[in-house]
Amino acid sequence: MIRFNPNVEAVQPSATLAMTGRAKQLRREGFPVIGLSAGEPDFDTPAPIREAGQAAIREGYTRYTENMGMLPLREAICQKLEADNGLSYAPNEVLCSTGAKQSVALAVAALCRPGDEVLIPAPYWVSYPEMVRLAGAAPKPLPTTAAGEYRLAASDLEAAIDDATRLVILCSPSNPTGSVYPREELEALAEVLRRRPQAFVLSDEIYEHILFDAEHVAFASLPGMKERTITVNGFSKAYAMTGWRLGYMAADPAIVKAAAKIQGQTTSAPCSIAQKAGIAALEMDKRYVTDMVRRFRTRRDFMLEQLNAIEGVRCPRPEGAFYLFPDISRYLDSTSASGRAIRTSEDLCFYLLEEHHVALVPGNAFGDPRGLRISYAASMEDLEEAMRRIVRGLSDLR
Repeated sequence: MIRFNPNVEAVQPSATLAMTGRAKQLRREGFPVIGLSAGEPDFDTPAPIREAGQAAIREGYTRYTENMGMLPLREAICQKLEADNGLSYAPNEVLCSTGAKQSVALAVAALCRPGDEVLIPAPYWVSYPEMVRLAGAAPKPLPTTAAGEYRLAASDLEAAIDDATRLVILCSPSNPTGSVYPREELEALAEVLRRRPQAFVLSDEIYEHILFDAEHVAFASLPGMKERTITVNGFSKAYAMTGWRLGYMAADPAIVKAAAKIQGQTTSAPCSIAQKAGIAALEMDKRYVTDMVRRFRTRRDFMLEQLNAIEGVRCPRPEGAFYLFPDISRYLDSTSASGRAIRTSEDLCFYLLEEHHVALVPGNAFGDPRGLRISYAASMEDLEEAMRRIVRGLSDLR
């Protein structure tokens, strides 16, 4: 029997990837599966970005860059942080990586030690607790509710934080709920953190530009928080660049230096071509993003109306990202017309996938077994058909 690192043994596989993989398998077998499980915009990468990537290839920009990312890209990111977020960073305070996901992992690996605890509001992105376990620290989920718009209250943070807390992870707009923290709630969280100087904050802002009814506030912009905040962002969501694999972190130079040391001994710098494309993304006309967000809003409104019309389903209004996280607890501990037992959100998702051919992600993967995640990064035609199937599938449960 092969023995593995116990930290690796503790890590759970991604439920999102598992559901997406099962959906692809069913499609290969000829079933008309509609996939609403992947967190990926269904739009093409905007033309100026594609053209910049093509130009980089034609001009032979295909060599290694500096481990931290090419200087012009880091300078462009600094300009973006100043213009969009009111944050002043120097290029040595920015690290570019192969996606925001890697930036999160590097920050956790650099900061967290055995015995440390990491506070993570739930529902959470599936990878946060697993990255913490991989680093040898302990994830500590902090449950939120649909009634509270899935946002962490300052009083709950105050009750949970202690001397063992090394890191607090925030994501606004949120994956998987689409919730957005208003400024006053972030300021209340910051007030709690000021009394705990040993705790850092990882602020995942990858959905920053996909907003409908709210203002995005960078956590590092709050008084006293910049030195203790690792801001993670990237290009995959707002610029439809998921396959380009380009993200970044901005933080205190000591944190960036530690994360860069890990990156230098693992992946090294992100793809040179993607970095050139990233500069183009930051410099292009923002109408590409605005148009995408407008279309996401239309889809959100449709899906929200449809879900909340289903008896027993409650779905808070997401203010950003492209996800919904309805509470479907009314349909747990039920039985389908075919005799299939539905005990958990995972059971429900596999039932909807295998019998009604809609791929969703179970809420237990996000730390909340009462819900499930629906990505509306799909055409209106697919969303309309998916809702017909979901309604039909839920109506067959007794």
